[in-house]
Amino acid sequence: MKKFLHVCVVFLLLFASQVFAQNRTITGTVTAKEDGLPLPGVSVRVQGGTTGTVTGADGKYSINVESDNSSLTFTFIGDIPQTIAVAGKTVINVTLSSSSQQLGEVVVTGALGLTRTRNQQSYAAQQISGDEVSKTRNNNFVSELSGKVSGLEIRQSNSLGGSTNVVLRGVKSISGNNQALFVVDGVPFSNGGLNSAPLNSAGQRTGTGGYDFGSPAADINPDDIESITVLKGAAATALYGSQGANGVILITRKKAKSGLGITVNTGISIAGIDRSTFPKYQKEYGGGYGAYYEDATSRFLYRNPNAGYAAVGATNPNGRLVVPLGEDASYGAAFDPNLLVYQWNAFTPSSPNFGKATPWVAAANDLSTFFVNPISNNQSIFVTNATDQSSFKLGYTRDNQNGIMPNSNILKNSINFGSTYNVNKKINVGANIDYTNTVGLGRYGTGYQSDNILNSFRQWYQVNNDIQELKDQYLASGNKNATWNLADPTNLTPIYWDNPYFIRYQNYESDTRNRYFGNVFANYKVNDWINILGRVTVDNWAQLQEERRAVGSVGVSSYIRRNLTFNETNYDLIANANKDFGEDFNLKAVLGANIRKQRYQTTAQSTNGGLVVPGIYALSNSLNTPNAPVESDARREVDGIYAEGTLTWKRLINLDATIRRDVSSTLPAGSNEYYYPSVAGGFIFSELLKDYKWLSYGKLRANYAEVGNDASPYSLTNTYTLGTAFGSVPQAYISTTQNTPLLRPERTRSTEGGIELQFFGSRLGLDASYYVTKTIDQLIPIPVSTSTGYSFKYQNSGTVQNKGLEISLNGTPIKTKDFSYQLNVNFTRNRNKLIATYTDATGNEADNLVLGSFQGGISVNATLGQPLGTIRGTDYVYTNGQKTVGTNGRYLTSVSSNEVIGNYNPDWIGGVNNTFKFKNWTLSFLIDVRKGGDVFSLDTYYGLATGLYQETAGLNDLGNPSRNSIANGGGIILPGVKADGTPNTTRVSNVNFGTYGYVYNPNKAFIYDASYVKLRQALLSYSIPTKLVNKLGPIKGVDLSVIGRNLWIIHKNVPYSDPEETLSSGNLQGYQSGAIPTTRTISFNAKFSF
Repeated sequence: MKKFLHVCVVFLLLFASQVFAQNRTITGTVTAKEDGLPLPGVSVRVQGGTTGTVTGADGKYSINVESDNSSLTFTFIGDIPQTIAVAGKTVINVTLSSSSQQLGEVVVTGALGLTRTRNQQSYAAQQISGDEVSKTRNNNFVSELSGKVSGLEIRQSNSLGGSTNVVLRGVKSISGNNQALFVVDGVPFSNGGLNSAPLNSAGQRTGTGGYDFGSPAADINPDDIESITVLKGAAATALYGSQGANGVILITRKKAKSGLGITVNTGISIAGIDRSTFPKYQKEYGGGYGAYYEDATSRFLYRNPNAGYAAVGATNPNGRLVVPLGEDASYGAAFDPNLLVYQWNAFTPSSPNFGKATPWVAAANDLSTFFVNPISNNQSIFVTNATDQSSFKLGYTRDNQNGIMPNSNILKNSINFGSTYNVNKKINVGANIDYTNTVGLGRYGTGYQSDNILNSFRQWYQVNNDIQELKDQYLASGNKNATWNLADPTNLTPIYWDNPYFIRYQNYESDTRNRYFGNVFANYKVNDWINILGRVTVDNWAQLQEERRAVGSVGVSSYIRRNLTFNETNYDLIANANKDFGEDFNLKAVLGANIRKQRYQTTAQSTNGGLVVPGIYALSNSLNTPNAPVESDARREVDGIYAEGTLTWKRLINLDATIRRDVSSTLPAGSNEYYYPSVAGGFIFSELLKDYKWLSYGKLRANYAEVGNDASPYSLTNTYTLGTAFGSVPQAYISTTQNTPLLRPERTRSTEGGIELQFFGSRLGLDASYYVTKTIDQLIPIPVSTSTGYSFKYQNSGTVQNKGLEISLNGTPIKTKDFSYQLNVNFTRNRNKLIATYTDATGNEADNLVLGSFQGGISVNATLGQPLGTIRGTDYVYTNGQKTVGTNGRYLTSVSSNEVIGNYNPDWIGGVNNTFKFKNWTLSFLIDVRKGGDVFSLDTYYGLATGLYQETAGLNDLGNPSRNSIANGGGIILPGVKADGTPNTTRVSNVNFGTYGYVYNPNKAFIYDASYVKLRQALLSYSIPTKLVNKLGPIKGVDLSVIGRNLWIIHKNVPYSDPEETLSSGNLQGYQSGAIPTTRTISFNAKFSF
């Protein structure tokens, strides 16, 4: 690895000296012939060379040429290209005319980074500019794709640096990877592994703990992205082999422009929580579970301060009222400012209220004030230069992101370095190196465990506890665990929940990741129509993850240390041909070979029995012999050869075919070699309708493709995990899943049809696709009898079908000299269904496969005839479609806990992106929509039962406090009907916990429609006019912008949280526990061009 990097650096430094030659500078303005308006984004290139640039917002450009004999070529989508000789001129102004024919000749990027014209592309693909994702200054550009691409579903985590679920055209694999493949300049870019480390993965992905360490794709620097092309279907991605089965996000990085160029970005942002995604607490009742305690009202403990707070009789004159400290609920006594009680701070020596009774009132500072308003900053600088012979690029980006919780930060430093050199007219060589260092501190805990503070905040708390006082006492006690949740006045140890500030500053995680992504390549031009590319690419990252639990915590003190390393090397040899046969035929062909070698290693080890010395976090500080390390070493090699041919006739008909053969090391001999083909065709019917001026472009396309997917490493043979030795006797454990050497590759078969239309000089455009995919021979673990010694067996079985419609609409309804309005609309409707499972022990087809079981009694499943991701649990009993109430006034619930009560797949998703331009001003905003899909909330499951939320208190239908006894006019009547169908009229008590929560209600009560409408982002930018910028010396351009992200959830049905919030990326969605509130961000950015 080091040798590879050294070679790249030397290679790049040698080329860097070539890019600073003296050049002639040509400037000018490009305008449209139809209206005389300046044209931004026009490509300006030196003919026959690599030097190029694009026009700015005012249509102006500047480019360096080495000779008066040079010529400049100007191209723009939908316009007729022009080539103009320099011939000694220093100013060249150009007017471009539109041509519908040129729309089909626009160059687009496809699989392997190969270019095709729009006419030659017979599959669905959608492209957005790099500026579209970089302008928002989001350090995770992946989340910026939400709502901007049809067919693409993005699910974001609100965790600091959290992962993003990226799925194209629905979930296809029952238990395998469903994430889209990221490709940078034609080479796969790893986006997995961080959340699958030992001691972390099972809990983090199934809702019982762990940390979300993010998506590795976030290592891609958004400031270095030229464009993003989303390849949606199998026909578009078949050449990527098994890696491309779930679609491809193709990243094209920026290339050096003509002449020396320097771009500087600097920005600052401030954030805060969206209050609509955080609980609204009731403020009428305090701590306790109900009338279960010692005083005369049964709402308080009754203790004698002079006798060590020992229990006394309810009428004892020495008794004092003490809050039930060990109870983490708010179904206690009604607040009364005239009532003095002993609260948790009366037992905290550092508190000014130590030994004192204080008024019984709701907290002045509720839990929403725990969150901070962090200020973050981002800076980047890119230096580029290019001549006809060489190019050079060097960039540095520093992103310092602070979180909404105390003691949380992610600092990312990135260096991007690249160069190309034309050795002669036939040979071009180059290299690129990207280095990213990410340091995380205090990422948020996830799932149902104590390190996730939000579990307490949303489920188990006393609203009489003031969060500011908890902070003060954490500091005043010398950073001790001065918590509210003490076991008893006679036992002052924490019982369930630590002080939130103790968690954030003592029980924190830290992580460091270093990533190198680089390649060297050589391109040989055999003749005018054949090129051969050779390339070697290395993707390597290493991460250290550390978790701490301090002495004095509720749980046993501990230290966990994980080391993860990933390395992938790709060797590519690609021959590319482009040949015209007369005036009517064109053939583009590709013949290539790829060798991919991958290795993923993990080591995790933890202390045993606690820590000896407080505050020392090392394995050697373990009270007992540290637990045996859990190690894994997964290796994979895939060798592939492939070919593609694209034949075009008269710009009218296009035929395309591909074939790839892979040999995988993770499949058994005899089944490890597999082929997948694709065929596609396009008919550009607008070529026959040129008299219809309103039709600028029209194309029909259709394709069929197959792609394969191999197994995970070590799926063929059974393996052992070494455990901690029992004395001197070593121990090893066999997996509960039996592997098998009889596996076949998983396959996806896809059929797609689509249409592309452009109207009125490309002022209005439509792209629509309909697709059907079937994924067969799924690689899944099926249940087997435990008498075999296993619980599951890995085998090929199951079929998943996806059918969908994608529509992209773009238009410019208004366009004048000074003002324009652009509209982009995306719509996706996907229908997912499991149409085959596996043969069970009775010889019948199984109707269900449990994918994950969660706290609260629900599970996520693959259910025959249903979408993947069905949620099962207990349901109501219904009478004529209405909830049935029993004779006791409570809801009747199903006997079975295996009822289908929801599924996490949306009915449809969409986005509306609006852009208004007035002179040098730009205003844009994105509306992001999801309709349907379900989510189970463990937060309301417990939080309603414990009386935290406002709906558990207040007045009933009689106008009385609902928590009064029924005899005193309290209680509630649950909506529903009796068994005979008549309306329910039986009043039930709301005095104690459980009325609104899990105690008396089925799981279905906590299933919510996950639909939303969001103002995802808004941007206002201003480009300082050129005439003013010219007065600033070397500065060529200044752009100022204000950006807002996650500004407003216009509509949602999930109470107190973001419907989009999820545990992590992966197949197990539709579940929330300790949901982190959404972060709303306002950023200010300045961009300077030199």
